[in-house]
Amino acid sequence: MQKQRSFQQDALHEFGKLYLIPTPIGNLEDMTYRAVRLLGEVDLLLAEDTRHTIKLLNHFGINTKMQSFHEHSNLHEIDNYIEKLQQGQSIGLVSDAGMPLINDPGHPLVTRVLDADIPVVSLPGANAALTALIASGLSAERFTYYGFFPRDKKEQQNILELIGNHDETALFYESPYRIKQAIQAVIKHLGQEREVVIARELTKSYEEYLRGQALELLTYLEENQLKGEIVLLIEGGGLKTLANFDHLTYKQHVELLMSSQGLIPKEAIKQVAKLRSVKKQEVYNAFHEL
Repeated sequence: MQKQRSFQQDALHEFGKLYLIPTPIGNLEDMTYRAVRLLGEVDLLLAEDTRHTIKLLNHFGINTKMQSFHEHSNLHEIDNYIEKLQQGQSIGLVSDAGMPLINDPGHPLVTRVLDADIPVVSLPGANAALTALIASGLSAERFTYYGFFPRDKKEQQNILELIGNHDETALFYESPYRIKQAIQAVIKHLGQEREVVIARELTKSYEEYLRGQALELLTYLEENQLKGEIVLLIEGGGLKTLANFDHLTYKQHVELLMSSQGLIPKEAIKQVAKLRSVKKQEVYNAFHEL
């Protein structure tokens, strides 16, 4: 067990802190006072793309030293940052837009810093998926964020059938060049009357929401090419039969729930047994190939 008291310094461990600092998803006015202050106060700023982040720093007149940190950064670089933190320096991590670590590099850094028993402090801020959700008109009581909509047709089928069997709104990021194909997949596996929302260019001057049934949105997309960054939201539930999982083995079904919902094997096995109306031991044996 690890206990972190973010703002009470332990005299025996006078370490710096790693701050996860959100940046705007489009509108610079969405920066918080605290985020601007910390961007200027940290000793070092790690940015996914320094060429992008320098524009933000210049806008607020901030001259903090900056280095790039991206998916190809190696463990040696991370060890150097940990050493700086242990020496009492503070480091800020930002992504190009929105909250760090949400579809952005940074997780290896955070885990290594926590392993070194150094505080990690997250600031609240802009997030495209949640911004779209609360204005979508779809249920915001229960939802799942899946990342980018899968390109592989089999993966699309698996995840859409999963959505159809769970009463929660599904959130994806998608490219404007593939959004039409994504809606076609929704129609194929969930039906043309499925409620879908496309939110694009959030917080920017061309912000737009397209709300309606899947067929309505597909008809619109046949005649209109969208631009900009897109959040795709899909109404959950509605599939009355469990036959949609018949093409999966028990092992495949367990692995699907583990990857899509972040479940541990025990929880996924229990859920598969319930969905397929079989004993847990039968699913357990199949998963572990006993």
